[in-house]
Amino acid sequence: MNALSYRISAGDQLQIFVWKNPDLSVEVPVRPDGKISTPLVSDIDALGRTPTELATALRKELSNYIKDPVVTVMVKGFAAPTSASAIRVIGAAVKPQTVSYHAGITALDVLIQVGGLTNFADGNDAELIRAQNGSFKTFPLHLTDLLQTGNMKDNIKLMPGDVLRIPERWF
Repeated sequence: MNALSYRISAGDQLQIFVWKNPDLSVEVPVRPDGKISTPLVSDIDALGRTPTELATALRKELSNYIKDPVVTVMVKGFAAPTSASAIRVIGAAVKPQTVSYHAGITALDVLIQVGGLTNFADGNDAELIRAQNGSFKTFPLHLTDLLQTGNMKDNIKLMPGDVLRIPERWF
């Protein structure tokens, strides 16, 4: 699975489509406990899964009632920012803060929202911290190069829950 795949959050609005079964095709919210309820399948965990993973789980449950169901899950609306569904910028940003996540948001978008880097920032030693499979992975980012030379290599798409850590440099 791609490390940048979107993970479903509480408060997201999901469109569940079951091919040739319009009575089972519904739009549902992800409840605060991370579960959804659909016809024939109640209280299934959605939180933290990708839409494809949730579709596979629904397909398995529906196969008890329908022969070879074809299920698609689409995220129609994204949750309001919470600690799990926002992007946090810490360290030597002009205005370190929590930034609302939206589909397609990039490192450059977030840097603009936090006012850029301070004069003391070591932007080329910045890190992206991302939760993956129950642990945290760290990825290096060269934010000074992104801002000063326009090197778009580090203008990555961000995910809900990401943390950008910008250290200060030593003189």
